[in-house]
This record gives sequence, structure tokens and C-alpha cells, in this order.
Amino acid sequence: MGFTTPALAATPTTTDGVTTIHLDEYNGYFAAQETLASLKPGKYKFVVSNKAGKVVGFQLQDNVTHETIGMFPLDPGQTKSTVIEISENGFRYRCPINPTPWYEVNNVKTDK
Repeated sequence: MGFTTPALAATPTTTDGVTTIHLDEYNGYFAAQETLASLKPGKYKFVVSNKAGKVVGFQLQDNVTHETIGMFPLDPGQTKSTVIEISENGFRYRCPINPTPWYEVNNVKTDK
């Protein structure tokens, strides 16, 4: 029949060279709609939806230098997006307003 895994994440889609990742922010955690495994360096569109019912934020950093490469607040029910260039350093993200742990994505690799 197939897999019976409770939650299979979709593969991110790439259109015109930009790969889209959807993130839903809840009270204290994020849920990714697409798998964050086997990503490649390049342009990514992060689409973040506030499902927490209160004001939250989204902060995106380079995973090695910790330089902030994207950040914005979201009102309850709001969805915002940003397009960011991701390197082989990978990235990490969190909510600085509704504290969440850092989600580190360090598996960004170029095919060799």
C-alpha cells in the first residue's frame, strides 16, 4: 500500500530559481510543511504563517556567522514572506518574540 508515516513533509518546490518553504508558527514552535533535508545553496522564499493567536516574529540567520539575513513581526493570522540567498553555511530560524528554540538547518550542500 505505501508508507503509513504519520506526517510526511512535502518536497519544496522551485519556480524561476526560487525554492519555497512554508513555516507555520505556533505557541513556542514552528512546523515546516516541506522537508528541510537535502537543500542546495540558492534563493529561498520563506512563507511564514502566524498560527499562535498573538503577535510573533520570524528571525533567520546564517548558521555559521549568525548574521541576521531576514526578520519581521507577524500579527495574529498574518502570513508574510521573504526571499533570501542561502549558502552552504545553512541557516537557522526562531521567533524572538514568542521564544522558540533555534531551528538549525546545516545540511545545505552543493552537488559534487
